[in-house]
Amino acid sequence: MNLRIIGVDFVVSFKGWIRSKGTIFWSIFFPVLLILLFGAIFSGSDSPSYTLQIQDLDDSQSSQMYLDMLKNISILKIEMINASENITDYIQKNDLKGAMVIPKGFGDTIALSHIDKDASVNLSFYFDPSDQGSTSVVRSIIGSSLQEFNLALSKGSHTIGMDSVSTITSNFKYIDFFIPGMIGFTIMQLCIYGSIERNTKYRKDGILRKLLTTPITRTEWLLSKMLFTMFLSLFSTLIACLIGILVWGVVIHVNLWMITIIFATSFLFSGIGMIIGRFVKEEETADTAAGAISFPMMFLAGTFFPLQQMPMFLQEFAKVLPLYYVNEGLRNAMISLDFDKAAYNGIIVIVFALVFFIAGVLLTKWKED
Repeated sequence: MNLRIIGVDFVVSFKGWIRSKGTIFWSIFFPVLLILLFGAIFSGSDSPSYTLQIQDLDDSQSSQMYLDMLKNISILKIEMINASENITDYIQKNDLKGAMVIPKGFGDTIALSHIDKDASVNLSFYFDPSDQGSTSVVRSIIGSSLQEFNLALSKGSHTIGMDSVSTITSNFKYIDFFIPGMIGFTIMQLCIYGSIERNTKYRKDGILRKLLTTPITRTEWLLSKMLFTMFLSLFSTLIACLIGILVWGVVIHVNLWMITIIFATSFLFSGIGMIIGRFVKEEETADTAAGAISFPMMFLAGTFFPLQQMPMFLQEFAKVLPLYYVNEGLRNAMISLDFDKAAYNGIIVIVFALVFFIAGVLLTKWKED
């Protein structure tokens, strides 16, 4: 193996990349745009707030006590609806997602309940069934508050409670979840698209055939391309980390497992790109073939949102996708410092990398079939 030839080919690839201003621009701009965009969208999601409109038709001491209890819930913002409004018309006119009505006789029924244990009254909660996210949260809050209110009315005592303890030492925000996923996704895009486009273009232009007449061997050529791919992977990782640190204050830990997973990811998706490129004959269809592999993986492997938000069968399917283990391994290594899980996910990524890269090398031929 001639290291000088590998170095020369790497320098040629680097100079070609430097000369392409558009390529450099999109290599930097694309991950930066996504990090800024998603960070801005979800920057406030760590302390969510929900608005609940309430119409108090009773206006009693008991209804005021319940309203005060709701107003003390930090994530709930209470807005009152005038008692003279028709609630159905008001909801439609203001396009409300949820509203609650305290009925007339609320206080009288509570007073009667001290004598008659069968006395009861129901609040009315109006909701939009198409908005299952915030509606289900608000309904859960109302249910919990009613249990608390009933407990107070019956003079019950709190015997058993619950403390919530985070398993992560620092505050874990959405952007902390997103940055490692963005790194894995960007490396995947660079490697798959790069390998497919390079192989199809070189095959179409006859460059692969001409390489047979040069001193460079197939192993040396592939190794030089891999070195350049790893350079691009580290470059995109650096950009993502800098934006995360400077703009969103993300605490990123650089360690051996993080670097190992990044290197293995480069080999993994370069191998997948080489395998696809072996069967894509036309340069025009290269982007379509790359997108057919990368886009489903991007959305199903937990890049933008946790797997727990997906149906169970998709969660199970995600666990056969290489990008899932890349994302989880990077989060374990970079953010939560869970090195046992980082090692587990990292080893799986390395195994995937060995399988796909070796298969890609074996399938990459300079001679036409």
